[in-house]
Amino acid sequence: MASFFFSGSSSRAIRQAHASLSSTPASALLPRRQIVRSIHIFRDVAPLRSHRRALLLDGQSVGLVPTMGALHHGHISLVRAAAAENSKVFVSIYVNPTQFGVHEDLDSYPKTWDSDLHQLQQLDDELNKDGKGRIEAVFAPTTKVMYPTLPPDSTLPGVGSFVTITPIASVLEGKSRPVFFRGVATVCMKLFNIVEADRVYFGQKDVQQTVVIKRMVQDFHIDTQVRIVPTEREPDGLAMSSRNVYLGERRHRVGLVLSKALRAAENAYNMGRTNRDEILAFAWDVINRMSMEQETLEKTERALFEVDYISLADPDTLAEVETVDPRRGAILSGAIKMLPLEEGTGREKLGLGEDKVPVRLIDNIPLQAI
Repeated sequence: MASFFFSGSSSRAIRQAHASLSSTPASALLPRRQIVRSIHIFRDVAPLRSHRRALLLDGQSVGLVPTMGALHHGHISLVRAAAAENSKVFVSIYVNPTQFGVHEDLDSYPKTWDSDLHQLQQLDDELNKDGKGRIEAVFAPTTKVMYPTLPPDSTLPGVGSFVTITPIASVLEGKSRPVFFRGVATVCMKLFNIVEADRVYFGQKDVQQTVVIKRMVQDFHIDTQVRIVPTEREPDGLAMSSRNVYLGERRHRVGLVLSKALRAAENAYNMGRTNRDEILAFAWDVINRMSMEQETLEKTERALFEVDYISLADPDTLAEVETVDPRRGAILSGAIKMLPLEEGTGREKLGLGEDKVPVRLIDNIPLQAI
């Protein structure tokens, strides 16, 4: 069980507090400042800044891993990377409402506080044994803390204080989700200002996010280094995502079409093709064959999907390219939406929500410069 620190409490008060906490779910145990093993948990800005200042005066370096919770191996790889380069690691857990559009289901985002803390505690124990940097703190703010003056607004143009990075936030994911990167840039600016980390860590899977964040750090002269960690994948190649829990075995299997399509296009590039149409033809061939196959199956067998985009873009601007410059490389990326199952069999393994929640899958592959 998690352990807590009570300042100035009598032993009787401590026993009473522990008795009370033992019957309370961990998701409800979020006082203003608590300690779980060696990991500090902060809900407010002022105590976190005070703690961060003490670390700075002590010569400790800090790496920040921003997350929305529902941690998986991809997140853990980011924390490992941060621990390898910093003496202390801060992890933020906050489901940011401003990156969800008004018609997107914010409430469907998985929330797994107990599991998240357990994973971080286990990893911290492992890092301690390996002599690496430690997980120092979890920042789990309320929305009132993150948006102190006005409620968060996901409309356009919206009311509030926002950070917009154009034009790179307006293409690809940004074209389909027009408020997404405004929300991402805004919440990351807040987190960077609050934590003042030496380095921040993001996964390559969200490639457009990484480009937006790097541009924001450069344009606003933010004193932090942006580290990008390679995409973590399931054993079958599906890019890890917190939303994968909504995929049952049937939609998971069909959803592999995206990573397979991008791999086919990558192989075309590696064989010497640099023309856009030639490279993407290999990706579309994989997608079209899977789509036609699913259309021929019965409702109890198929998993339908819609393609949002398949992109071949410049690695810095994300502008679409007609020819890949081998000296610069490019970014292959794509997004599909796995539609809800039309009819179940009663025998197959279903995902969270019984495969009734649409799931957007994104993936990318950097084409390396030669």
